[in-house]
Amino acid sequence: MRQGERVLGPSDGELWAAGGEDAFTQLFERHAEAVWNHAYRLTASWTLAEDLTSMTFLTAWRRRDELTLVRDSARPWLYAVAGFLARTEFRRATRFQALVARLPLGRDVDDHADWVAEQVDSDHGMSRVLRAVDLLPRAEQEAVRLCLIGEVSTADAAAVLGVTEVSVRSRLSRARTRLRELLQEDVS
Repeated sequence: MRQGERVLGPSDGELWAAGGEDAFTQLFERHAEAVWNHAYRLTASWTLAEDLTSMTFLTAWRRRDELTLVRDSARPWLYAVAGFLARTEFRRATRFQALVARLPLGRDVDDHADWVAEQVDSDHGMSRVLRAVDLLPRAEQEAVRLCLIGEVSTADAAAVLGVTEVSVRSRLSRARTRLRELLQEDVS
């Protein structure tokens, strides 16, 4: 809805108050193009704008109790959600680029089959690790899943788990020792 455009039918506030899939569908049809345009301006990517638009409306549906209308319009809130999601995507892409930059140079993959085989081996290895994590005591599993797999800091993990940071470090140390043993047994 552009400045000065008149909304035909119920307002955003009336649709939001009505709730339900039909009302949400009308809100989607009313704002999807504007949200996509906003996402495109943020990203300069058609495909990413499509993804962000979908994620924005999925978030709106999931968090419909938290929507804030501005002058009886959902659009500012939807724009804010799209902006947040775009920033999250940029952070993810930046981390990915940093990871790629750390890869050793000079390694050519001539055959796509070699690359696929490496990926399968990597996935198999990760499956082995996850099975081994499932064998750990529950407290160690939680620490491993948060800190080693989820890359959460030990301080944040301690806050989530309701224990001291020293306890998290201790759990991680014991878990690493047990995982080494479990994974060596699995190879034998």
